[in-house]
Amino acid sequence: MKKYCIIIVALSTVFSCQEDVKIDFVEENIEMSQDAEISINFPKAEGHKSASELINTTIQNYIVSQTYLGEDSLTNLSIADAVKRFNTEFKNFKTNFPDSAQKWEAFIDGEVTYSSPEVISIAINTYLDTGGAHGNTNIKFFNFDPQTGELYSMDDLIKDNKNLSELIADQLKEEVKSNSDEPIEDFFFGKDFQLPESIGYSDEGLIILYNPYEIASYSQGIIQFTISFEKVSSFLNVN
Repeated sequence: MKKYCIIIVALSTVFSCQEDVKIDFVEENIEMSQDAEISINFPKAEGHKSASELINTTIQNYIVSQTYLGEDSLTNLSIADAVKRFNTEFKNFKTNFPDSAQKWEAFIDGEVTYSSPEVISIAINTYLDTGGAHGNTNIKFFNFDPQTGELYSMDDLIKDNKNLSELIADQLKEEVKSNSDEPIEDFFFGKDFQLPESIGYSDEGLIILYNPYEIASYSQGIIQFTISFEKVSSFLNVN
């Protein structure tokens, strides 16, 4: 099993003097190993009620969507319920295929990578294996407005898409060149340059992360690098 970790100093509290909004985070953990191997760790927001509830709902819904394999509605399904259903699906699989040595795995790890009066950035790292040649790893960033708990869109975060894209494209080429023996000519499967599906924040700057299948081939793995705020701040609405 291959898991991918982001090593970043995480902050746990964000405070805004403008509206006296304070949000703390505590770590929640759910584990199960009797049947399927399941481990879920995620930050839970506490403090300002409405902002915390919005953040927690967004994180919960995402984690549920990563672990739930059914076709029914996910409305009001808790993380604990999704874990039980994942485990039940695995037991059903073993009943149908008793000779299979396959062990299903779901590992999810979330952390606060950055917090300021303007933005709280949370990374959710998911590794899911329900059979096949290999498991799938995916990392997604969530950037919240600490004042309201609302999720920023990419358009909310980025002020100058053109210049930011050019900067990331140049850095991407250097990153791949320095970490690969075989240069990749076609990053985006015949398409023009694409920004990653999500970007994150850390104390060091803006985190640029491409998941497998977003870019190049699966064998290339996750491509991640950080661009300093000094270089990108003029292209962003939120710092």
